[in-house]
Amino acid sequence: MELKVLEESKTKLHLEIQGLGHGFCNILKQELWNDEHIKISAYSLKHPLVGHPMLIVETDTKKSPRDAIEDAIKRLQKTNEKTSKEFDKAFK
Repeated sequence: MELKVLEESKTKLHLEIQGLGHGFCNILKQELWNDEHIKISAYSLKHPLVGHPMLIVETDTKKSPRDAIEDAIKRLQKTNEKTSKEFDKAFK
């Protein structure tokens, strides 16, 4: 995965994400909405075979978009670990 910053300000971040598709971007976009400081969380993918997802995150002035993304990824990691343990338990 490679990230390319297309636009950045104190409250807005526009990224191109190379190497990932709809799955991760959709989950990240949705998890970002769980943060009270998020004003905009969206992504677009012009063409799934030749394009790269573009993630747009906008926050209020109390949190930077980079911090919001980092926090969302940490929450997703915890959810993934919990889900993995539940599956391990269920199949033993």
